[in-house]
Amino acid sequence: MTELSWPDTLSGIAKLLRDDPGLMGKRDIDASCGILGLSQTAPGRPGDDAAILPDGDDYLLFAIEGFINAFVEADPWFAGWCSIMVNMSDILAMGGRPIAVTDAIWTAETSKAELILEGMRAASQTYDIPIVGGHTNFRAGQSQLAVSILGRAKRLITSFDAAPGDKLIAAIDHRGGYRAPFNNWQAVLDAPAEQLRQDTEVLPRLAEDGLCAAGKDISQGGLVGTSLMLAECSGVAIKLSLECIQPPPGVPLARWLVTFPSFGFLLSAPTDTTSAVVARFQERGIWAAEVGEASQGSTVSLSLEGEEEVLWDHRQSPYLGLKPREVANA
Repeated sequence: MTELSWPDTLSGIAKLLRDDPGLMGKRDIDASCGILGLSQTAPGRPGDDAAILPDGDDYLLFAIEGFINAFVEADPWFAGWCSIMVNMSDILAMGGRPIAVTDAIWTAETSKAELILEGMRAASQTYDIPIVGGHTNFRAGQSQLAVSILGRAKRLITSFDAAPGDKLIAAIDHRGGYRAPFNNWQAVLDAPAEQLRQDTEVLPRLAEDGLCAAGKDISQGGLVGTSLMLAECSGVAIKLSLECIQPPPGVPLARWLVTFPSFGFLLSAPTDTTSAVVARFQERGIWAAEVGEASQGSTVSLSLEGEEEVLWDHRQSPYLGLKPREVANA
């Protein structure tokens, strides 16, 4: 889809979102949990960005990301970088700080692995997250990559604690640009390492200061897919005001809604802490704004220029199939 053909009406944007492979790909979580017999009450709590493992007064956080083969083949160095970065985002989204990562890499030969590993090393050094081990196969039929991460949190941000009356806050780093040919927005490659490391402190400090207890990182499903996951896990309705979502200059709103940003989070916070949450990001030069609200119900709806459209009803058609605690135990 060229930039000139991105829809600009609410109905066009809603259709784009319903057909978006990134948004729809998240439904695989439902099938996986069904086969394994997992629910929201299972240890680690599927539906969060990382598994929660209580550890004394703290929590260990354990996550993993696998990468689309076409992405690894097309941009191996950046795929390696992203393998560290997106795992780190899962830990930050839970209010934690990363400890270390391990990797699993398959390629047809050693030379094909070099760029992937160099990208991983660069991100590891930038974020000061050590690579402590993994699995290696340089005799595979194609390039594949998966990376797991361990982190620690003192207080949690979860997917299950958005409450009716909360305001929805989006925080996305607009600095940077798209990494062709995918809708991946990178705001890291030209940024000083110290700046990036300091940015990672915003989320855990929000949690530790009691300003926010619910949220997710914006991932392959984009801002709207992330909203839908948060709504279903928390058992609430979410309304997003698209007028409040500001893309970087020159980026169509529709494209921005299906973008995977390198630093992007959707948070749900009580009204009396919203301004403080927004300010924490703005102090770091990161765009942040109130973009919607949570309420009683089960729909995710979009509003634009006086119109409103229901995108999904997770009670009528579960998105992840992961019910909030009161529903799962009913």
